[in-house]
Amino acid sequence: MKTLSTGSCLLALAISVFLISGCNDGGAQKSYDVVILNGRVMDPETNFDGVRNVGIKDGRILAITEEAVFGDEVIDARGHVVAAGFIDTEQHGLGPWGIKVNLRDGVTTQMDFELGAANIDEWYAAKKGNTQANYGTVASHEFARMQVHDELTLAGPNISMPFAFDYRSKAAEDGVDGWSVSRSTVAQMNEISKILDESLRLGAIGVGSTVGYAQKGVTTYEMFEVQRAAARYDRMTSAHHRFHPSSATPTEQPTGVSELLSNAMVLKAPLQIHHDNDYGWWENQEKMALAREQGFNVWATYYPWIAGSGNYGSNIVAPDIWEKVMGFKYEETIFDPQLQRFVTKEEFLEISAAEPGRILIAYSPPRRIWLPEWLKVEHFVIGSDGMPSLNANGEHLEWDAPYEDYAGHPRSAGSHAVTLRLAREGGVPLMHTLAQLSYWSAKHIGDTGLRGMQERGRMQEGMIADITVFDAENVTEHASYEPGTSGLASTGIPYVLVNGVVVVRDSKIAEDVFPGQALRFPVEDKGRFEPLGDDAWSGSYD
Repeated sequence: MKTLSTGSCLLALAISVFLISGCNDGGAQKSYDVVILNGRVMDPETNFDGVRNVGIKDGRILAITEEAVFGDEVIDARGHVVAAGFIDTEQHGLGPWGIKVNLRDGVTTQMDFELGAANIDEWYAAKKGNTQANYGTVASHEFARMQVHDELTLAGPNISMPFAFDYRSKAAEDGVDGWSVSRSTVAQMNEISKILDESLRLGAIGVGSTVGYAQKGVTTYEMFEVQRAAARYDRMTSAHHRFHPSSATPTEQPTGVSELLSNAMVLKAPLQIHHDNDYGWWENQEKMALAREQGFNVWATYYPWIAGSGNYGSNIVAPDIWEKVMGFKYEETIFDPQLQRFVTKEEFLEISAAEPGRILIAYSPPRRIWLPEWLKVEHFVIGSDGMPSLNANGEHLEWDAPYEDYAGHPRSAGSHAVTLRLAREGGVPLMHTLAQLSYWSAKHIGDTGLRGMQERGRMQEGMIADITVFDAENVTEHASYEPGTSGLASTGIPYVLVNGVVVVRDSKIAEDVFPGQALRFPVEDKGRFEPLGDDAWSGSYD
């Protein structure tokens, strides 16, 4: 594949116009900003699959045709698939380096729907005009709890990933993770809901909850109120559910999913479950499929790896859950990317006390059996759960840092290419995989009313030109758990366009090109917060 220079394109255009129409009526051929020639265009919504030429103008796909098309920039996609750009709603590594490595993985829309953000206006304003991929966020349940239970003043545009672990450490400075373990009174629940409502008023896509990291603090009634706050706007709740990744009765993973699913159904509200990667995932998927048959807008994400990632201070990896409930041994399952080795229980306890925000990798052996099945499930979409872009010293990587400098989970760099590779090797139809990578996310979020998602995730005329061009037979990840490789960029994805702008060209990221657009609901003049009365709940824990 190659990209012709502007001069070459103009010369080719002039010759073509002369040959085709020079002796007829002198009319000029229509010219596009970018044309993609001879690629296998695939669209999961319509099941279209055919070799076509694509014409792009002013950020939109204006032509998908067998006829000749001409443009200022020409991409020869012969032997490659031309698909809608991949959509990741669970990407925590949204600094410049993280965005860059995900573009190499084919991801044109990169959002964090799990943790979300605070100060929505400032968050969006800070990204406008200097972001290479599309961006959007949800209102953060966790940050709202930090403000109420830890009395943290969370100011500025960076109250989001990749800085969340810093705020978690700050919340723990007094010895108590209030956001994680403190139960809310009625008054505190109202404070939390009011904070979330203001973010929704300002256009947040929904509400994101990390209730799985706060299972001791968030009561079931508070979780219901959080989902109700989003439901007042007909917007989604997206959540890391309460008992992930437990397999022990009565705290199995499906119990946590059922809580959220029942709330969504009685509220008639959209729901996205994050990383449904563990015991009981089959039950969760069956229930959500049945709910969709009844008209409910519910779906889930998974990431295609046998290990997860988090921070040392998370109660999920504390001994009372990791050892007693899960039955795992630290020296076999907890890997420290800074030390580049597994840690003992004693080392784990020392680090968790001194550096609760430090990142770890947690292995889950049963996923070796489950992963091939996840690739086949309808409406089960890829959410990489990519982690903050840090080096071995725990420092944030700059945009131009080498891929080898990243020290963390390989899912940050290669989740979409590895999905394509595993699906190819497992005989999964490519159209199904493309739906997991883009279309189903776009459809479900678009069905909440978000116009920007109604126009993405589809290779159709009139849609926004977020496009990924890849070699279906050879695309692969290179990121792995081995030291120095966890941030290596994927290959076999030579071209990526964001809003009609070529951001990856010949597998190289364009510098100083920032075509990313905001995904956001319109700002409303008045919020929809409705406080609970004192008679709603006694507030007693006896």
